[in-house]
Amino acid sequence: MTQLSMKKGVNKTPKSTVNKGLLIFLLLFFICSALILIPSINHNVATSLSAINAESSTVHQVSRQTSTIFDTLKYERSIDVLAMLLVGFGFLMVFIRNHGYTSLTATFLVVSIAIPLYVIIKSFGGEGFTMSPISIDTLLFAEFAAASLLIAIGAPLGRLKMDQYIIMGLLFVPAYIFNEWLILDSGLFNGFLDTGGSIVIHAFGAYFGLGVVANTLSRFKDDADCESNHGSNMLCLLGSMILWLFWPSFTSAIVAPERVVLTAINTIFALCGATLATYIFSKIIRGKLEIEDIANAALAGGVAIGSTCDMTTPGYAMLIGIAAGALSVIGYSIIGPKLQKLIKGTDTCGINNLHGMPGILGGVVAIFITGQAGTQLLGIVVTVCVAFICGKITGTVISLLGKKEILYSDEDEFFIEG
Repeated sequence: MTQLSMKKGVNKTPKSTVNKGLLIFLLLFFICSALILIPSINHNVATSLSAINAESSTVHQVSRQTSTIFDTLKYERSIDVLAMLLVGFGFLMVFIRNHGYTSLTATFLVVSIAIPLYVIIKSFGGEGFTMSPISIDTLLFAEFAAASLLIAIGAPLGRLKMDQYIIMGLLFVPAYIFNEWLILDSGLFNGFLDTGGSIVIHAFGAYFGLGVVANTLSRFKDDADCESNHGSNMLCLLGSMILWLFWPSFTSAIVAPERVVLTAINTIFALCGATLATYIFSKIIRGKLEIEDIANAALAGGVAIGSTCDMTTPGYAMLIGIAAGALSVIGYSIIGPKLQKLIKGTDTCGINNLHGMPGILGGVVAIFITGQAGTQLLGIVVTVCVAFICGKITGTVISLLGKKEILYSDEDEFFIEG
């Protein structure tokens, strides 16, 4: 078969500099990571396998079958979440013209980093931290980490080399796990409510990403601007609809079986509220509809309902969605440009508008259910601070790898047809 680079019509833009040493190091790192999950090396993996084998021969068939049914249902939702991660987030970030290959490849890479790395780290440690490597719950929590990472890369999207996305992922996951443990498992924030991750998933990813891009505006002031066109926006809308479709599986993935239906209905009502509010506020503020609002702010209800998704009712959920949709549109149209000047960095995907502010809104609303305003607000503040500081450190590290040669373009790292 003729090689791609020799095909007629292929753009022969000069190749970017390849850091072979870094690539070899990453390859060896990933190989070692896989070896860590071998039963003879990892005691927790061996223990999990033994438990599965023992369960297979147990006489308590009814209990085992019930557990298997629940795990199977969770597995189906985990596949829905994977569809959100790879197809939903992937195509949502294809709105940048001539950057589709990079957006989708970066999505593949960071998901492929986050899930194994989360499982590896959580397979070590003491009680209250360790999770079984062979468990559907662990897989789901690993997918949540991948979702948060995908949110984070939305801020510098288009301005990083592919290697930098990988390094960002490797540094993000340990920071995410630390914050997750601190807020949910350490015992320091007992009573903190965040079932569907408005704070620990969405807000953490958003403010980590903003930390990465903070004080970087001057590095890119003379480079190309981010642009979109009709085709890229249509693909972005496809990604948005896929996220909208599977969001109920995301929020209901780990809730108690008897609350799955309530959670799914609440999530749908919140998404409906956000979508309707997006249309109304986009027309009021802008005079005409902005496709950026429709593709993004319509999802804000799913972000905001996360904290209380299994505790509220459909009517309240729709109100939360309406508030989140309105807040998100205001973010994209008014707050976004001001935030860029404040942090001196560009938020390419507007992650503060979709995940940051609506996430905080969801966390604050939970106060009306828990009644523990101090704990809830402190958990939110700590999460935002940990995320931004870790993001800033990560941004400093990845900047050592240099600068993308052609911003918002596939040409410097891919063979381009046509």
